[in-house]
Amino acid sequence: MSIATPAGMDITGDIAPGFDQVLTPEALALVAKLTRAFEPRRQELLAKRVEKVAQLDAGERPDFLAETAHIRAGDWKIAPIPQALACRRVEITGPTDRKMVINAFNSGADAYMTDFEDSQTPNWHNQVDGQLNLMQAVRRTITLEQKGKSYKLNDKIATLIVRPRGWHLDEKHVLVDGKRISGGIFDFALFMVHNAKELLARGAGPYFYLPKIESHLEARLWNDIFVMAQDELGLPQGTIKATVLIETILAAFEMDEILYELREHSAGLNAGRWDYIFSCIKKFKLDKDFCLADRPKVTMTAPFMRAYALLLLKTCHHRGAQAMGGMAALIPIKNDPEKNEIAMAGVRVDKARDATDGYDGGWVAHPGLVELAMTEFVKVLADKPNQVEKQRMDVNVTAAQLLDFKPEAPITEAGLRYNINVGIHYLGSWLSGNGCVPIHNLMEDAATAEISRSQVWQWIRSSKGVLEDGRKVTADMVRAMIPQELAKVKVDAPNGDNPTYVRAAQIFEEMATSDSFAEFLTLPLYEEI
Repeated sequence: MSIATPAGMDITGDIAPGFDQVLTPEALALVAKLTRAFEPRRQELLAKRVEKVAQLDAGERPDFLAETAHIRAGDWKIAPIPQALACRRVEITGPTDRKMVINAFNSGADAYMTDFEDSQTPNWHNQVDGQLNLMQAVRRTITLEQKGKSYKLNDKIATLIVRPRGWHLDEKHVLVDGKRISGGIFDFALFMVHNAKELLARGAGPYFYLPKIESHLEARLWNDIFVMAQDELGLPQGTIKATVLIETILAAFEMDEILYELREHSAGLNAGRWDYIFSCIKKFKLDKDFCLADRPKVTMTAPFMRAYALLLLKTCHHRGAQAMGGMAALIPIKNDPEKNEIAMAGVRVDKARDATDGYDGGWVAHPGLVELAMTEFVKVLADKPNQVEKQRMDVNVTAAQLLDFKPEAPITEAGLRYNINVGIHYLGSWLSGNGCVPIHNLMEDAATAEISRSQVWQWIRSSKGVLEDGRKVTADMVRAMIPQELAKVKVDAPNGDNPTYVRAAQIFEEMATSDSFAEFLTLPLYEEI
């Protein structure tokens, strides 16, 4: 099957049955137009990231921007939030495969963030098939017959929010004027053309989550794309609403500015906690005195995480925006009631803290957690859709508090092995096409896997990367453990005999022990699929 493409566009991916419904002339025309208008700015902003990395590697520390102080001090608010987005007490997230889409819409959550990014392997089939699934879901025609079960949408479903890929990710199967295009622009444009007007007719609208943003200039780029797309599709300005994930340490210093850039299109900010931890490790990777304890010890009550969470909450509510809590990665443990109760208690504490602090909602990764999380938010909000009116003027967060990276200990052999094990397991699954993987009773995606591999890399180099028994974490120590953890993964993983796990172990060893640090693990992985 072949499809017509705009002049200057080449598609190298296979055209499977149904893909012609997604890759239509109108949709591809918008992809091409947005690419030609904004790809140079994307590349400029990615170059600025590289410059910033060099500055941080040289010892610079981030701070609130002097040139935007007037925005932080200004008396302004974002545009009103539409009714369809007013209530987001519990949001469920997950990739775009058909079964997940149906189950997430039916989960009882207020909103469903369908993910073209961290919880999905962005191979060509997943990205285009995901668009087809959403087209059918928006029109309520999506169904599935699987293993004798029938799946379809309930009468009441969650509000749809879409997460396109971040600025760093290309779509290598689409070339415009001979060059790869932005994965985010591709995901966004296809969804807009096929669903924006249909969603509006059904009382909602085109709503998005924007990932991996590092500065207000990157938010401005999205805003300008929104403006052009709305003009091209004949939609009123402000129709699009977007929530920005604050999941980089640099963005934490520009939260007011990010809301300001998107103010006509903003719906709020989200505390993307796992990527945020990864970002902190990555940005200070060469600081010999930087060190974080075993991954499970770095919780939302850690000093730097607490400062970040409270600043996000205060900033959002001050600007009339919603503050969304982060992901509870724990999942139900069906075969062990005792462990399950411990896990569920952890989710309750997490959501109760967010709700009591003033957050308007939070994320879960599994339908089995929706009711539990909802209960904790309803205890605080009662019948209110949100608590934006709860101003936290008592919160005053300094740059030093955002950079107070503790706990630094303990680092244990078990923690080191855990990181290696999770890294191999996740990478092997990702390479086989699944980017959302239950491992050791947690739902792992690219963000949590990033913590695992970056911690190992940084522990090797940090002067504080010492196990609690006194042994220094070294590359040789990690190399010796990798075959042992690979053997465990082969037993534990549902398809452990898949050769992708052997390749994953090779990739993990290279990324954890090489002299250079790969900015995102998904970048080299993407070249292998």
